[in-house]
Amino acid sequence: MDFEVRRARPADADGILAAHLDSIRSIGPGFYDAETVRAWGAHLTAALYASAMARGDEMFVAIRGNRDANVVLGFSSHRVDGRVHRTAVYIRGAAARQGVGSALFRAAEAAAIAAGATSLEIDASLAAVDFYKTLGFEETGRGTHTLSSGCSMACVFMRKNLASF
Repeated sequence: MDFEVRRARPADADGILAAHLDSIRSIGPGFYDAETVRAWGAHLTAALYASAMARGDEMFVAIRGNRDANVVLGFSSHRVDGRVHRTAVYIRGAAARQGVGSALFRAAEAAAIAAGATSLEIDASLAAVDFYKTLGFEETGRGTHTLSSGCSMACVFMRKNLASF
């Protein structure tokens, strides 16, 4: 698949939202019940991504150009939460297993390293555990993640040590 990874801009917020919802709705049902999938995407808006960028979260998008418009295939983010560096990657279902997620993760990881991170932590959805394991993350526990809708979903807490890289 031919795509480009670049730093996201506020103008990408609608495309990021579309990719995020597609990921949840196309990949999520293989791991969660319908109510959890609905709650997962229920309160997502384009304004959330623009606001996150304005607060300093670093976001990256994978873009595939076509005749009509640039399509956001997925996105990644890096943010600092207190002293913890966090990352996330979401990919449209049709773009999964084609190198898009790995490329997006590498962009977020590079941003984290540039910001002084020695490790990355994530609350991985059950759908993403194997993906993150292939990137060097290790499971540190299991529990729940509270969604913006207020509902909780099962997740796996994971950590990647960057000190040896």
